[in-house]
This record gives sequence, structure tokens and C-alpha cells, in this order.
Amino acid sequence: MVTRLANDERNKVKIWADAIHQKASLVNYTEDFFQKIQVEERKRVELWAEAYRRLVFAGLNEDVTFYLKIIEENTNIPVILTDEKNNIKMTANINIPKDSAKVLSGKLLEEFSTFEPIKAKYLSMINDKIYYKESKLFTELRGVLNNLVRSFFTEVVINSASVPVIVTDSTQKKLLAYGNIDTTQIHNKAYVETMINEMSHQNQPLEIDLSGIGKSLIYYKDSYLLQQLRYFPYLQFFIISIFLGIAYLLFSFARKSEQNQVWVGLAKETAHQIGTPLSSMIAWVEILKMKGVDEETITEINKDVKRLENVTDRFSKIGSPPKLDKINIVPIVYEVVSYIKKRSSSKVIFHLNFSQGEIIEAPINKNLFEWVIENLLKNAIDAFTGSGSITIDILNEAKHIHIDISDSGKGIPKAMFKTIFRPGYTSKTRGWGLGLSLSKRIIEEYHRGKIFVKSSVLNKGSVFRITIKKKSI
Repeated sequence: MVTRLANDERNKVKIWADAIHQKASLVNYTEDFFQKIQVEERKRVELWAEAYRRLVFAGLNEDVTFYLKIIEENTNIPVILTDEKNNIKMTANINIPKDSAKVLSGKLLEEFSTFEPIKAKYLSMINDKIYYKESKLFTELRGVLNNLVRSFFTEVVINSASVPVIVTDSTQKKLLAYGNIDTTQIHNKAYVETMINEMSHQNQPLEIDLSGIGKSLIYYKDSYLLQQLRYFPYLQFFIISIFLGIAYLLFSFARKSEQNQVWVGLAKETAHQIGTPLSSMIAWVEILKMKGVDEETITEINKDVKRLENVTDRFSKIGSPPKLDKINIVPIVYEVVSYIKKRSSSKVIFHLNFSQGEIIEAPINKNLFEWVIENLLKNAIDAFTGSGSITIDILNEAKHIHIDISDSGKGIPKAMFKTIFRPGYTSKTRGWGLGLSLSKRIIEEYHRGKIFVKSSVLNKGSVFRITIKKKSI
């Protein structure tokens, strides 16, 4: 559609250019016609002078009716007969001002000097001259020609094709007319030169030869509408892309919101289901105490019961903003490592590159933060083929705390750095693929921090980093 509109615009410009040529030809033809009339008027003046001479030198019996008729028929061309000193001897078709009644001078002489006077030595013994100017008819025709030239320029600059136009003389220095150009810049020489250069590259300038003006050059280029049409498809694609992007974001948001509702519902239902047997287990622990079961067994059972209580609390908090307290994270990390260490293989070595007595505080939810550290440690252990080492570093900066958990496992491909945090992704034969997804939600949505794969080398290990702000938002 845009291509067809552009072609139509081009055809309009061609028709306009052809019309300019035709109009210029008409103006030039009219000027040629006026020049012929001018020649004819001079011949008529010469004929009038010859008739006057013959009338003066006619014999007494000679018929002068023909000469008188020629002289009388000159009712349009103003004529003044003078001697060599410009003393007026005779006039025709003109009212001489009183101040110029005897001598041809001043404004009257200037007015009658447009054309070269006719020498009339043969009228008398003195060098008489005949001055004349355009007839009234010729003056009216001259006005028509001038109006025609002005109309020509008007039609050039105000054109139906609405193309930007600049008309200059043959030297390209003098600006004769312009149209559809920024009027605030038209007197800026650099701007005009730039426009002329741009137009000459786009279209061959039209050469027009007008009477009284000479050779002129008409520069033009595509209309602003056509220029806009060229960029219209790109604008369409841009707008469509925006709508597609918004639609995708809305779809993603709706899908994510739906997934969140499913996860939240699943988490809360899990907490509810665990709650009932957990209450029963607490009662059974008390019964075992009364039956005299050894203290070590009771202690370990209590630890697992407490762990189940923590898991229930964690699942119940998914979906609602948790309370954040400024807590020292060092003992929390130690506690989680101790718990995982007792329940993992002896071939897994843990290295903690910080002192247990350090105080590094941050606004966190203890229960959920423990869950994140636990998930990362379990994933690290799952990455081992049998044995391996896990190293934990805590970097205490002015505004942030960075926790790096490194393992010597099988590593993660770089293309999967973001994929592993998506719900449902897992490299294990068993599992829901929610551990890292929930960890990301806890750190980024609840704690306003970041969790990501800092680095990873295949068959050498990976480094996960948790970044938390020291001040709560």
C-alpha cells in the first residue's frame, strides 16, 4: 500500500514538472508575441513619420487624403516630434504637462526614452527626432505578461503536489522564489545550500528561460508526505512490536501469577497436611519420655520434630510477606551446615572461611533464610558423583553482604545459569524442581536481594552467590 502511494506521489510530481515546462513555454510564447507587437508598433511609428513627411512636402494639387488617414488612425501610440534640441514641435495621443510644454525633458524624456527615437532628417532641414512609447494596448498586454510571470512563480511554489521547491537564477546564488520550505530558515545561506544540494541529488533541476529574468533553475524533492510514507512501515512494525511486547508481558504476568497461586496453595496445603501428624508426633515424644526411653534418642527425635515444625512454618509463609529482623547470619549458616553435615556422606567436606564468632547482621527472616542455605547445600551435594567439597565465604561490605557457596561438583553450562531457577527445572531423576525457584523467590521478592550463579566450570564446580542489603527497604 505504501509503495503504491509513493508511486502515485511520484506521478503527481512528474505531472507537476511537465506542467511547469508547459507553463514556461506559454510565458515565453507570449513574450515572443509581445515582441512582435513591439516591432509592429515601431513600424507604425515609422509609417506615421513618412506620412507626415509627405504631407509636409505635398504639392498644392496633390491628394493628401491617404496621408491624413494614416496620421489620424494612430490613436494608440503616444508620439512626440522634436528638433535636435528636444524642443517639442508636435505631439499625438499624449497630454503634455504644462512644465514640459515646450521642451522634452525630465520625467517626460525618461518616459519616452524606452525605445530608440526615430531620426527624421527628411522632415526639415534640422535633425528632427520622433520619440514614442508603448501604446495603451501594448501596456495592458505587458501587464498581462507580468501577471503571467508572477502567476508562474506562484504556481511553482504553491503546487498541488506539495513538493518543497526552491527557484534560483542560473548561478544558484540568487533566490527567486520558494515554497513548502521552513520559512524561519530560508534566509540561512547554509540551510538553503544544503537543501539545494539535497534536491539536486534527488531530482534533476528544471531549467526555465523566462523573459526579463533569464535562465532559472527549479529545484524540488519528494513531498514531506512521501518522506513520511517511507518510514511508515517501520513505525507500524515498531508499534506492533510494542503491542506484542505488552501482550507477552501481560501473558507472562498472568501465567506467573497463576503459577504463584498454585505454588502458594500447594505450600499452604502441604503445611496443613504436615501439621496434623506433627502434632501427633509431639504427643508421642512426650509418651516416650514417660516410658523412660534414653535421652539421646529423645533429643534426636526432638530435633527432627523441630525440623518438621520449621518446614511447616516455611511452607505456611510462602505467599505472604514475612517479617524481617536484623539478625547475625553467621550462627545461622553454622547451624544449617551442622544439620546438613550430620545427614550427608562423610566423603563431603565442608570449609567455612569465616569465624564462628563474627557478627554480620542483616534484615532477614531466619526460617526462610535457613531454607535457602539448605537448598543450596543440598544441590551442591547432589552435584557430587561420590565425594567432594563445599566452601562457604561471607563477604562483609559497606552496604551489602555476599554469601558464596562453592562446590567441586559437575558444574553448570553457562546457557543454563538462568534456567535452573525456573520452576520445574531439575537435573535429578526425582524431584519437583522447586528448590532453587523458591530460593530465588525468598531472596529476591522477600529480602530484596539477589541470588545467581557467579561462575561455573564443567566437571570442576560452581559458585552460587547470595547478595543481601544491610539495610531493609
